[in-house]
Parts: sequence; structure tokens; C-alpha cells
Amino acid sequence: MVVRQHRCGGGVLAVCAVAVAGVMAAGTGCSATGGAVGGDAAGERAVAADGADGDAAGDRAMAADGAGGDAAAVVRRAAEMLTGAGTAEARTWMETAAGGTRVTIRGQGAYDFRRQLGRIEVVLPKGAAGADEHRPITELLAPGALYMKNRGAGVPAGKWVRVDTTVLEDGNLVTGGVTDPMAAAELLRGAGRVAYVGRTELAGVAVRHYRGTADLGRAARAASPSSRGALTAAAKGFGTDTVRFDAYVDGDGLLRKVRHRFSFAAEGPPAAVVSTLALRRFGVPVSVELPPDADIYTGRIQQSGKGPDTP
Repeated sequence: MVVRQHRCGGGVLAVCAVAVAGVMAAGTGCSATGGAVGGDAAGERAVAADGADGDAAGDRAMAADGAGGDAAAVVRRAAEMLTGAGTAEARTWMETAAGGTRVTIRGQGAYDFRRQLGRIEVVLPKGAAGADEHRPITELLAPGALYMKNRGAGVPAGKWVRVDTTVLEDGNLVTGGVTDPMAAAELLRGAGRVAYVGRTELAGVAVRHYRGTADLGRAARAASPSSRGALTAAAKGFGTDTVRFDAYVDGDGLLRKVRHRFSFAAEGPPAAVVSTLALRRFGVPVSVELPPDADIYTGRIQQSGKGPDTP
């Protein structure tokens, strides 16, 4: 199949998905989430229950628990363990804060870690996509590519937009409003100093909570071949070399939840982005069929308030 795609311009904040671009640009007028950037409310309650806040408290918790083991090694194995599990249902939250505006993009779907293919229905915040704001964007995640349906103005009904994630400045860690689940796990391969925060529970599952930083360059070098291109792009495109994270791992070593905190500045003031992935029901059937070439739109795409983008 001949691969055709839409090219993006304008850096990380001028992303291909029109609604996501509006959300991530400062001063868009999107509605606020009403809370601080940092993840879903249930996850925050679980973190609070740990009784630990910050690396120093995490170090004390590790010493007291005695069951943390090599914390960095645990989180670095996340991608390998998920590949062994095969598939999972996924929920995502991406929160942005720029220019005093906070918004949240939510997603739900499933992911196949062995094939590195996933399907996520992305729900945009009110006001982010004009007349199309109540229509979720369907995103197909594949090695080196992001496919979007119901993309917004200028795209014919039933057509898909394809983006080469290896040329995006952020490697699609934030562009699509969803961090690819495999990329989220592969980022943890770059974990350096990691603190064991303590034990907690997520959706009835006992987990251990780890907090630390991941080096983008190290993660890209250690990533699987299918993820390496996107992470290499991110390592070059972000203004900082490290990403802060909170990871929650169950007794089988499976990543149940991970939250990454990104910060970058492309045009205008720096933007804070928190991307959260929650996984459950490992081993569920997942079927993802990438669209044929005939269904991929390569024409002009209307960007909210900016005129048509160039194909």
C-alpha cells in the first residue's frame, strides 16, 4: 500500500488535530477542568492515600516497606512486561495548562502491545472543536503513524488523516491528545533515579507506586525498533531532556497506570502537559485494521481560526 499522509507545520503547539491544536495553544478560550493539572481524580486520591509526597518521602517509604526492590529496574521492565501480557483496555487523560487555561482531553479504547496497534476514541473538551465538539475523534495508533477520523473541518466524512509520528517534534507523545500506550511504557526505559513511594490500590488492584524521571535520549536508545523513531524525534524536539513520571505496577509486574509530566515551549509561553494512561483487563481481544490508502485524505485541512493547512 502506498503510504500517504498529511504534513504538519508550526511546531508542537500547532498540531495536526484541529481540536487538540486549539486545546494546547494558549488563550484558546477552552473551558477549564476546574482542577490542577496532574491526572484523574481517582488517581490523585490513590496517590494521597500513600501518605508520600515527593522523592524524599518516597525514599523513606522504600526503607520502611522493604519490598521496593530495585525501583528503577521495575519500571524499566514495563514495556517488556506489557508485551508479554499482549493486550489491554486503555483509558487516557491529557491535561494542558498554558496561558492560565487548563483543559482535559479524555480517551478510551484498547491496545495490542505485541503488534503495537491501538484504537482510542478521544473526547474533546467543550469549545475545542466548534460544531464538531460532541463527535469523538477516532485515533488508530501504529508504529510510526497516527490515523485520525472525524478530524474536523476540511476533512470529508469517512476519511482518515495520517501523520508520520517520527517527524513530529514531540514524537506524538502529546500531539494527538493521547500518548501511545507503548510509547508511554517505552519512556520508562529511560528511568534514572526512581523512588518507591509506597503501596496503594487502583480499581481494586494492589499496586506499588514509583516516582522518578526518565531521560528521553536513553529511552529512545533502549526502545524497541518500532518505537525508536518517535522517541528519537521527541528527544530532539523537547526543550528538556527528562520527563517526570509516576508509575503504578501490580504484583505481576504489569504497569497499571503511568503519568508523565511534559513541559515545552514552541511558540509563546511554556506549556505544561500531563498525560495519564490507565490499563486494565489484560489479554482482552483487540482488533485494529489500518485504513486502506483510498480512505486517507491528503488535501487541505482547516485549522481552527488559522485558515487551511498545507497538504
